[in-house]
Amino acid sequence: MGARASQHAASCFRTQAEMLRFGIAHLRNRFRVRTVTTITDKGDAVVSREARILDALGAEGSVLVADLARDLGVSEVTIRKDLDALERRQLLRRTRGGAVLPERGDEGAFQDRMRRESAAKRAIAAEAARLVVDGDVIALDTSSTAHHLALELLHRHGLVVITQSLPTAMVLLERSDARVVMPGGTLRRESAGLVGPITDALVGRGRIDKAFVGVVGLSPERGLLELATDETVSKQALVAASDAVHGLFDSTKTRGFALHSFARADQVTSLITDANASDDFVEQWKAVGVPVTRVPLPGPETTGTASVPARAGTASRRLTQKEHR
Repeated sequence: MGARASQHAASCFRTQAEMLRFGIAHLRNRFRVRTVTTITDKGDAVVSREARILDALGAEGSVLVADLARDLGVSEVTIRKDLDALERRQLLRRTRGGAVLPERGDEGAFQDRMRRESAAKRAIAAEAARLVVDGDVIALDTSSTAHHLALELLHRHGLVVITQSLPTAMVLLERSDARVVMPGGTLRRESAGLVGPITDALVGRGRIDKAFVGVVGLSPERGLLELATDETVSKQALVAASDAVHGLFDSTKTRGFALHSFARADQVTSLITDANASDDFVEQWKAVGVPVTRVPLPGPETTGTASVPARAGTASRRLTQKEHR
């Protein structure tokens, strides 16, 4: 496309950043949480009170101490301590009687997420791009790593890209020949994407060759994890419609916590992360049949890689011819 198209795309992003500046990028990116309480019914997963606070904050934009204490069944003193701890990690801003989303200036949630761990995300995206060939039908979720992948695919030809990410759709529209399919939904500020039930939108379109998805956390026992319910629903639909599912995430996510699983381990084709992921992490996923590729990072922090061969190729089932026209 050229300089004018690039300038136009940049202008759109600035406008979007102003719309989304109250988003909370931490809910889908560098999410670090420690367990502070548990639900003790046997068989129940450990539920982090901090995660539930952040989930409520992401949905409402603000929270009150009294409401959280009532909903979580703990004292207001305990909630205040939780909020103070989250503020120290810059995950919220304390107010009188509660908390609000942290100010991110004019940059916005999406741009903030793109900047965080950007070197790792670019390296991961470059590795993931090896899996995509001309003519593939792929899905890219609303994660910033998937957006980096879109930037790596601008010179591929004949792609059909299903995405709910507005920034990803915009850059592909302006700078590639890809056909972009956007299922409907509700715009979510923190991910700059459309979320909600999309199963009906995918019915009759055929199968997706490869889905590339980010995670908030993951484990072989619970699979790929997401924090927000609406993001979970959308990702579950993409996974169900895809012949291959590739998880893309920087190594900070290997310690991440999230409430909802959107893909079981047996639904995951491969994982791609950076070289700082531990050997134990790789072995745990290898034990359940999921290969992990660790890509090297520029700079002295790179300690080595443990890779699996990139698997390319197209699936036999495609979106309908109608979608290609």
